[in-house]
Amino acid sequence: MAQDSEPVGSGFVASLARPGGNITGLSTLSPEVSGKQLELLKEVVPKFSRVAILGNSTEPGNAETLKETQVAAAALKLENRYIELSQPERIESVFSEIRNGRVSALIVLRNPVASAHRKQIVEFVMKSRLPAIYVSPEWMESGGLMSYALDVGDNYRRAATYVDKILKGAKPAELPIEQPTKFELVINLKTAKQIGLTIPPNVLARADKVIR
Repeated sequence: MAQDSEPVGSGFVASLARPGGNITGLSTLSPEVSGKQLELLKEVVPKFSRVAILGNSTEPGNAETLKETQVAAAALKLENRYIELSQPERIESVFSEIRNGRVSALIVLRNPVASAHRKQIVEFVMKSRLPAIYVSPEWMESGGLMSYALDVGDNYRRAATYVDKILKGAKPAELPIEQPTKFELVINLKTAKQIGLTIPPNVLARADKVIR
């Protein structure tokens, strides 16, 4: 595997260190990324104090990522409001919760329901003039402001080393599952301009890709 979000929680392996079966490879689970996402948001909008966290309790790894996000929020002295989106029909209710919560920024955790409706979510966020950071670069294609996420392509390249080892006789049960090591920051300057936001030069300089 090259990108399972929670191989232990999903029951595929016994542990990351010793999978114990016929499955090994790479996981995409990296909860500390959400903490970095909040730090980036704080750098871009220093004065914001309340953030909405959009997640999905049915998504493997959501609990761990949410915990990491809330720890980071506390360290940055930010109020945080968790909003659940696990069913498509809740989207309008989610928008109301964001509006009524008077949040000043948004972070979107890994969520297949949100991803399937990302265009609708991004349009709402832009109309609300909310700075937001997303879980993958695909959100930038719909007009998202920023994403900080693992480089999935790098995971697939690393997966080839597992193929090589297994073909040479290694047992998957004994090959530790590795986690992401390469991450990408993407910034959409078009969206920043539309919501009246100036991206600080020091953040812009760290971007792996800038959409102008």
